[in-house]
Amino acid sequence: MTTAPALTPTSRVLTWCLHLLLIALLALAAARAVTDGSPDAGAVVAAALTCVVVYAAGPLLPRVRTSRRAAMWWLIAVGLVWLVLLVLTADGVWVAFPLYFLQLHLLPRRQGLFAVIATALAAITAFAAHQGSFVPAAAIGPALGAAVAVAVVWGYQALYRESERRRNLIEELTATRADLAEAQHAAGVLAERERLAHEIHDTLAQGLSSIQLLLRAAERTLPDTAGNAARYVEQARQAAADNLAEARRFVVALSPPALDDTTLADALQRLCATTSARHRITARFHLTGVPVPLPTAHEVALLRIGQAALANTVRHADASTAEVTLSYLGEHVTLDVADNGIGFDPEHSGFGLTAMRTRAEALGGTLTVESSPGQGTSLSVRLPVEPKERP
Repeated sequence: MTTAPALTPTSRVLTWCLHLLLIALLALAAARAVTDGSPDAGAVVAAALTCVVVYAAGPLLPRVRTSRRAAMWWLIAVGLVWLVLLVLTADGVWVAFPLYFLQLHLLPRRQGLFAVIATALAAITAFAAHQGSFVPAAAIGPALGAAVAVAVVWGYQALYRESERRRNLIEELTATRADLAEAQHAAGVLAERERLAHEIHDTLAQGLSSIQLLLRAAERTLPDTAGNAARYVEQARQAAADNLAEARRFVVALSPPALDDTTLADALQRLCATTSARHRITARFHLTGVPVPLPTAHEVALLRIGQAALANTVRHADASTAEVTLSYLGEHVTLDVADNGIGFDPEHSGFGLTAMRTRAEALGGTLTVESSPGQGTSLSVRLPVEPKERP
């Protein structure tokens, strides 16, 4: 069991100051005994040197630093040698001051206080004996020194405990922040993976599906008419080129190529024309209301949902017509995609509708689907239009 907290640079300096103070006071007592011609000068010098040796042994012994019991026996040895010096000369009284700090620092709180009181009483008694009488003023020095030592050491220990509590709190906060950052990073990774899944489903997957359908049509017609096969192959090549542009744009996190240098309405109209040209379906585009500037995220979402909705119509609806309507309704913009296909049960929708709904809700909008077997399908997405600040 350690007897003291780990030393900081400041506490190391204070410890060395305490060592030097005790040695200086012992040297002073020996020097005064020699210069004053005391008959006990030799004994005083011997006692002072013995005290220095015993005191110096403490910091060099590992047990004194790690065991309270060993520290207590070391303090007893130092104290006994000091008592001998105190009997020989009154100057030994001043050595009591650094002993106070040692006792308070190395002993438990209660035992340290008792040791300080006993040391102060011994110093007062010895000084009175050397003076031949007790003077109350003579007790002020040792008593005041003991009070100062208790206040300083206990105050330092209180500050150290508070510092330790703050350090532990900071470590806990740091660990909590690290855990929170890791959790946020994991959440961000999951959100990004979901976003990429939506993007891939709505663009690359749909485009590759179109390529498969076109190449399958080319395979069926190739033995009969080479002209039709060449047209299908050309359309497949164009679809591949479009999706390659999409993939490259995802990498640099820009808006879809379909929105480059054009409006959302034009992009949707071109989407309908491309769908009609590539598949056995007539897709028509309608625009209602007065177009207003939309945030890029809104335009991307509406275009992606329109692409996914038409792709679902081509693959699953067995429809002959699809109506795509973009409506600007003041504070909202809506995109409706309706077909005359075989319909389905919305309660059993797949990943595509879930992805579209998630994309709309992320922008504060809604997505509704109305369909039933044999009655076609109507999909509607509604997004809020953010008002522009007036100059």
